[in-house]
Amino acid sequence: MRLALMAAIFVLCPLIMLAATQAPNPNANASESTTAESSTTTESNSAADSLTNTDETGDGAEKTEPASTATEPKEANGNADESLSTFRMTEKKVDEFCGQLNEYLAGVLFFPVPIPFTSKIEKKLDADGNAVLDESGETIYETKDQNATVPLSVFWLIIGATFFTIRMSFINIRGFKHAIMVTAGKFDNPDDEGEVSHFQALMSALSATVGLGNIAGVAIAIMTGGPGATFWMIVAGFLGMTSKFVECTLGQKYREVRPDGRVMGGAMFYLSRGLGNLGIGPIGKALAVLFAVLCIGGSLGGGNAFQVNQSLNAVQETLPAGAENYRWVYGIIMTIMVGIVIIGGIRRIAKTAEKIVPTMCGIYVLAAIVILIMKAKDVPDAFTAIWEGAFSAKAMYGGAIGVLITGFKRAAFSNEAGVGSAAIAHSVAKTEHPVREGVVALLGPFIDTVVICTMTALVIVITGAYQDKTLQHFVAADNGAGLTSHAMNAVIPGFKYMLAIAVVLFAYSTMISWSFYGERCWAYLFGDRASMSYRIIFLIFVFLGSIVSAKNVKDFSDLMILGMAIPNIIGLVLLSNEVRKDMDAYWQRYKSGEFKIMK
Repeated sequence: MRLALMAAIFVLCPLIMLAATQAPNPNANASESTTAESSTTTESNSAADSLTNTDETGDGAEKTEPASTATEPKEANGNADESLSTFRMTEKKVDEFCGQLNEYLAGVLFFPVPIPFTSKIEKKLDADGNAVLDESGETIYETKDQNATVPLSVFWLIIGATFFTIRMSFINIRGFKHAIMVTAGKFDNPDDEGEVSHFQALMSALSATVGLGNIAGVAIAIMTGGPGATFWMIVAGFLGMTSKFVECTLGQKYREVRPDGRVMGGAMFYLSRGLGNLGIGPIGKALAVLFAVLCIGGSLGGGNAFQVNQSLNAVQETLPAGAENYRWVYGIIMTIMVGIVIIGGIRRIAKTAEKIVPTMCGIYVLAAIVILIMKAKDVPDAFTAIWEGAFSAKAMYGGAIGVLITGFKRAAFSNEAGVGSAAIAHSVAKTEHPVREGVVALLGPFIDTVVICTMTALVIVITGAYQDKTLQHFVAADNGAGLTSHAMNAVIPGFKYMLAIAVVLFAYSTMISWSFYGERCWAYLFGDRASMSYRIIFLIFVFLGSIVSAKNVKDFSDLMILGMAIPNIIGLVLLSNEVRKDMDAYWQRYKSGEFKIMK
């Protein structure tokens, strides 16, 4: 471990020296925020919009760090300036390359799937592109002679979740009580194979999904989709519970236990081994490799650098002017904090997650409840706005279908149900019954989306922040964290400081869990002994997240997280009959009282 840490420090030292000499970082502007949400995680709902101008970030970087500095007279620190200019130019070239890849990936993942028997409703715009208002100041909408559309990636996840919910006979409802009992340790057997308890596995998975998307992404969704997006977000979370059940049951069933007790599991294993049992091994192996490559890319960007970048932007709102010049200090601190945990592997990650996740969720939900109590008289109106907005033909962002898509999109990118990432965390739980861990996993989308995301939505609606035109700059800058902070701070003065701490904890917990996801996929491709090399690479990206301004690189990573759902859903559908048989057998034994309650 010491050698690994020394290697990481050796690699980071030049980067630290480079960052320490840089001018005010272009990242200081929160408007460079990327597609938040895989993860997540990692919220990719704005990726399509951000890809319309792939040269924007490059130009911005060039203005901040002009290439001409290399030819200007050198001062005492001339060499550092030249190195910094080289760094920024290299960053720009990589960013431009990723921008080209993004156009292709977004063209596939965000391909507009038409919805039959619907019409597209859009804001009426004048010649300058501004919304046309009626005499009362309300936006005028017009019906287009086109069907409403939904992005392919969102459509893929929704169809998959709906299919699984029906195929598993609404296990998300029938198994809810049992899930709570199992998570509470009622059926824990210390002699079962595995590395962590049911509760620790759930907290590890939740720490990867409960993140900035719950605070930032939901706020933007309400501002753009209106209160009605909340309703569809809850529906999507409800359906996503079954997707998590299916993938985590398979993750447990096809896991491999090493001689030293370490467990290897996840989508890579049920895709290769499970589909191999169906006689399509080569296809399963190809899907497994594709999933692993996508997961590694997503873990380094959306699950890592993006989290550092966005949490730092939120923290800067509470710091004095000039703090943006020392972003690299935050990068060093986060690198050390993450390194202390991930070098110890899943056991240390799980122990950290079981403490951080309940704490941060509790603080955030408690604050939201306090606001709801203080605004109790406005609660009925808020629920009315949510219900009416869900089906309003004149809702913001293009009618009822548009609101539905906004809500589903936010939930899908927040809880990662169907992406396959959570199966890696749940595969290491101690249990002899794969279905039992699947039942535990279905609590993830409920907590992440139905509870926490809904709390954020209610705060935004009840405080009226979504109607405040003076706050539209938060939407333009895609700064959802700032919007939520403003809404909460208006009711609880000084809460922005507490929220800043919560944002850091959300980001930190997401990073340590995604490091485990990426490490397991890395080990699947390169062998178990390669794990430490991945952890070092991960720590390097933690630091880079505080200084790198390559927007397209981060967008590319988030698109890779979305891409994980393609091979994963294919495998889940093909293996769904197998899951159904296992579920029926387990449920019959459970209902007959065969399983002994341990405590």
